[in-house]
Amino acid sequence: MKFLLIEDHPIFRIGVQALLQRRWPEALCVECGSLQDALQALREPPAATLALLDLNLPDAGGVEGVARLLRAAPGLPVLVLSLNAERAFAERVLQLGAAGYLPKDQAAADLVRAIERILQGGRYLSADLAEHLMQRVGGQAQSLPHQALSEQEYRVLLLLARGERVADIASTMHLSPKTISTYRSRVLEKLGLGSNAELARYCLEHQLLVGEG
Repeated sequence: MKFLLIEDHPIFRIGVQALLQRRWPEALCVECGSLQDALQALREPPAATLALLDLNLPDAGGVEGVARLLRAAPGLPVLVLSLNAERAFAERVLQLGAAGYLPKDQAAADLVRAIERILQGGRYLSADLAEHLMQRVGGQAQSLPHQALSEQEYRVLLLLARGERVADIASTMHLSPKTISTYRSRVLEKLGLGSNAELARYCLEHQLLVGEG
């Protein structure tokens, strides 16, 4: 069994590794301080069993890290760890294909349980996040404009709000600049905004950029 622990804070890595070694003493735990380190580790045998991914890395912030990791390793179970308990993040990472979402302040109590569930083929969410998603499915929870965006549109929204250029976003997402410009136009229209500055302001107001990791 091989775990990839993709986290740039050494103290948190130490704590997580201790939990993993206590439950799975024979497992190999590969620590990666960046997404690039993780992509390199994926190329080295043995094959990874599960990845634990911080949402805020030096070279990949928010849902972009999830998207890039799953593109490099389709089918790899990914448990996202985040300081932010914002429900919108949980919903998005699950839609992208992550196997679970765990706020970091719940890791000490729930990490092993979450991993066990994922290794058994299930998905993991804390009780309060699961309840919110059930309400969303049932139409009881209030929706915000960004929640109606497609996954590609949402990724473009966050990258634009971070100040990325269209050409750079196109390279990151392996799409043409024309396609990214089309996504940008759709995002502006759906959110009722007129510029990249307004996109950034919207993301800050809804805490889509703050405290993602």
